[in-house]
Amino acid sequence: MNSYGWSRTTAYAVGAAVLLAAATGCAGGGDSGAASAALTAPGGATTAPARSAAPSRPQDVPPPPPSASPAPAAGDAAAWAKWNLTPLPPAPPAPADKPVKLRPTGPVPVFSEVRTDDKVVFLTIDDGAEKDPAFVEMLTDLKVPVSMFLTRDIVKDDYGYFKRLQALGNHVHNHTSDHAQLSRAAPEKQKAEVCDAQAELTRQYGTPPLLFRPPYGDGAHTPALNAVVQQCGPRAIVLWRESMQIHDMQYQAADRKLRPGDIVLAHFRGPKDLKGETMTQMFGELLARIQEQGFAVARLEDYIEAPAA
Repeated sequence: MNSYGWSRTTAYAVGAAVLLAAATGCAGGGDSGAASAALTAPGGATTAPARSAAPSRPQDVPPPPPSASPAPAAGDAAAWAKWNLTPLPPAPPAPADKPVKLRPTGPVPVFSEVRTDDKVVFLTIDDGAEKDPAFVEMLTDLKVPVSMFLTRDIVKDDYGYFKRLQALGNHVHNHTSDHAQLSRAAPEKQKAEVCDAQAELTRQYGTPPLLFRPPYGDGAHTPALNAVVQQCGPRAIVLWRESMQIHDMQYQAADRKLRPGDIVLAHFRGPKDLKGETMTQMFGELLARIQEQGFAVARLEDYIEAPAA
């Protein structure tokens, strides 16, 4: 057990993550392989890093979600039946003592799960290519929380779509400017990828992204990327334990089972990348796999203690 309270994490070599990512792709037709991660705090600067100045929030941007969000409701049976789904168990109340405690300065942790005895998993959705209005309707009906890791150049044609999802209590996080493979990028390119996205997402959505996810999980454990993330503002790097394909999940565990606190990766994708399936069909399959194993979906941010401003 380490000072941040995670367990069961296993550090994978960066090279393996890159090879797996290259084979499956994060922005293409299939999900990238789930890159396992130990909670790590690479060595580096011990003084407070310089942080990018956040532009002021436009007047038409909705206020950021509250820091202490209520426990997600399970929705009602009729709403779930509308989507041909069986309701999930309701998530338990968020813990008062947050298992993930982030620091205001210094190296950022890397994690792919949260230490908890609650039988919950956390859903994260990347990129932003598909902007299906039916998905907003689905989340409105089902009240299932998600965390959005958005790529600036993929979402910039319709920032407003994700504001509708944000208004449901879902948080926006940083997934770079143009989805570059960061381990192969020069230091200045890495910094631009993270800092430029951080500034624009802050401007559009009214609150600085707390978390960062590198495309493909690439470079997550390198001191160079960790230093860049510190400078740009996010306070943790978040990976995943399972990734949703079209009809089933890709598991890291050999027994192909979810475990309490697992972080699950999905993507904003549509029929072109899902072999004719829609975003709502894919997400329905994801919820069905979670329901079969008796898990609830909790809001990731409710298990995180953010550093004081």
